[in-house]
Amino acid sequence: MNAARKVAIVTGASQGIGKAVALRLAADGFAVVVNYASNAAEADNVARDISSAGGMALAIQADVSKQADVTRLFEETARQLGGVDVVVNNAGIMELKPIADAADELFDRTIAINVRGTFNMMRAGMKVIRGGGRIINVSSSVLGLALPTYGVYIASKAAVEALTRAAANELRGRNISVNAVAPGPIGTALFLKGKTQEDIQNFAKRAPLERLGTPADIAGVISFLVGEEGGWINGQVIRANGGLV
Repeated sequence: MNAARKVAIVTGASQGIGKAVALRLAADGFAVVVNYASNAAEADNVARDISSAGGMALAIQADVSKQADVTRLFEETARQLGGVDVVVNNAGIMELKPIADAADELFDRTIAINVRGTFNMMRAGMKVIRGGGRIINVSSSVLGLALPTYGVYIASKAAVEALTRAAANELRGRNISVNAVAPGPIGTALFLKGKTQEDIQNFAKRAPLERLGTPADIAGVISFLVGEEGGWINGQVIRANGGLV
């Protein structure tokens, strides 16, 4: 381990936005922990790709909704890489139902992963992240659209944004910033699931840039926020959505 190399944990990094963020931060010089809940093969592939490109990466399993798993994740990171400088809270689910039809199980599962998972990672990270570090939470620009069937998901991401602002204030004096990135429609499996081609095209045309975002678009924003030039941004929600809202 190079003592000068900063360490980033990226949750939900086996695919989609999380994978793109892990690859980008590794290219930026971070040692990256590729966190995953269940997809070990994909997470190992991401870590292997980083290592093959000359970077440093570990794939570590942890269900962020479980405090014990999160504690183990941070302990294992510190043991193998020496500490933590950046936490990117990307792990999340998006299950869509009208509020009137949403079962308790859907609500509980969404809150457990999207809110409690982010809370667990922030709580652990705020205790150990080194000075000059960053916490980045992933929200969603759908908060500004308030689309039907997205109600429970929107509620979970609204909580994430509230936690972001509160944590930024609580970390006063430690030179650690906390921000959120709120993507618009991104062409990932999470977004595309259950949508027709017409649905996808309609979403793509909503923004003035007239396309879906890519995981790399979001990785670029996060790269900026955790880099030296993003150090003066704190307690903010960056809506990376091509002008959608």
